[in-house]
Amino acid sequence: MQALDTQTTIAVIGAGAMGSGIAQVAAQAGHRVYLHDQRDGAATAGRDGIAKQLQRRVDKGKMEQQAVDAIVSRIHPVNALSEVADSRMVIEAIIEDLEIKHSLLTDLEELCSKDTILATNTSSISVTALGAKLRHPERLVGMHFFNPAPLMALVEVVKGLATDNAIAEIVHATAANWGKKPVFATSTPGFIVNRVARPFYAESLRLLQEGAADPATLDAIIREAGNFRMGPFELTDLIGHDVNYAVTNSVFKAYYQDARFLPSLIQKELVEAGRLGRKSGQGFYSYTDGSERPAPDTEPARQSDDTTLIVEGDLGPASALINRFRDAGLEIVERDGPGQIRFGDAVLALTDGRMATERAQAEGTPDLTLFDLAFDFGKATRLALCFSDQASEKARHDAVALLQMTNIAVSAVKDRPGLVVMRTVATLANEAADAELHGVATKEDIDLAMKAGLNYPEGPLSWSDRLGNGRVLQVLTNIQNSYGEDRYRPALLLRKNHHAGKGFYK
Repeated sequence: MQALDTQTTIAVIGAGAMGSGIAQVAAQAGHRVYLHDQRDGAATAGRDGIAKQLQRRVDKGKMEQQAVDAIVSRIHPVNALSEVADSRMVIEAIIEDLEIKHSLLTDLEELCSKDTILATNTSSISVTALGAKLRHPERLVGMHFFNPAPLMALVEVVKGLATDNAIAEIVHATAANWGKKPVFATSTPGFIVNRVARPFYAESLRLLQEGAADPATLDAIIREAGNFRMGPFELTDLIGHDVNYAVTNSVFKAYYQDARFLPSLIQKELVEAGRLGRKSGQGFYSYTDGSERPAPDTEPARQSDDTTLIVEGDLGPASALINRFRDAGLEIVERDGPGQIRFGDAVLALTDGRMATERAQAEGTPDLTLFDLAFDFGKATRLALCFSDQASEKARHDAVALLQMTNIAVSAVKDRPGLVVMRTVATLANEAADAELHGVATKEDIDLAMKAGLNYPEGPLSWSDRLGNGRVLQVLTNIQNSYGEDRYRPALLLRKNHHAGKGFYK
């Protein structure tokens, strides 16, 4: 399906940060753009804000003045809604309120021609519900941009129950023409990103509530081992806890209180205290002048005279550690075994979702240390460890010393199921698998959405495949057994793929 020609006019209703950003994107692509807002002067202020932002790029030598002038000249503030009537597509980016959006869309349907595409930038309201009062709901489609719209690549093209597939395809092609990475989604709560991303915040919030580690340490582990751009606590401080908590509550309510989406009491308290993050000056961290981010807990330097490392069996995703140990000058002895490392008194293994104390007792390995998942064990700069209660001080010392030999910073966290990165990735993959099973989006679009919308280092389904058949299922099953909660129930598609001996892509 062809994209809208750049000779056609686009209208954007709502001149706030999101609406102005969308107007800029369309104008940069070459469209004439009407910008309307019911607040007096807001549309003109929105255009002026775009001009000022682009001028800064000129001042830095990143853009030509002629290009800026051309973009700004295409944006036309209009005072009356009736002035957008000849637009080929109208995108509403107003307040997230069902009734207010209903009223606007009904007015637009009356004003515009029958060929005008009506698009909603809603992030949480059902496109099906928004179209329910329209005479022609087939021409309504979700076009969910991410903030800031000129910079963020993802656009979720959301189809309501009545949305014409041809309309959705035109919008998808148009977003691609605008330099975006569009994905298709069905109109289900949270669409793709706001649904699949819930565990990224939820699991670290729960680990914090359980006293596993402090926010700075958990953030550092997620960044430096998991290779995520930001940790969950600094990210929610940036988003705003009122916004993030409201989305979580909305998804939780929409899925009839499914335990997977349970909101956090810690975040609830922050909202009630007005500690909303960067915008209020205080969230998990302080943002007042002169304040510094706390350093993550890092184990002090340890030394060991041992020079031999025994690798027993296949280390799976952690196999890249062997070369790092070899480069550190250790003699490597490889032999059959359950997939673990012996060094001095320490026995180390990649977490399988069980607590170290539980696993040590079950396997008869009292000096057990579990280490967390890394996105790339060959390059990770930090790893989380947890020790079994049975482990001796010497075994703990040796485990830390071993990883430090490879210039890996070690953060020891309390013994909790699945540690930090493994637990986060497993629950993300689980939610993504459930979304695919329920037809929310294809596996390719789910993975693309999480990378383009949230800068994840890899799509959760692709990452699950890379960990090996059945590993995520095993981790989730063990975490669920530890807690006895439905929150960690493995998705049906994970189970099916495991029994078929395949992944999501192969």
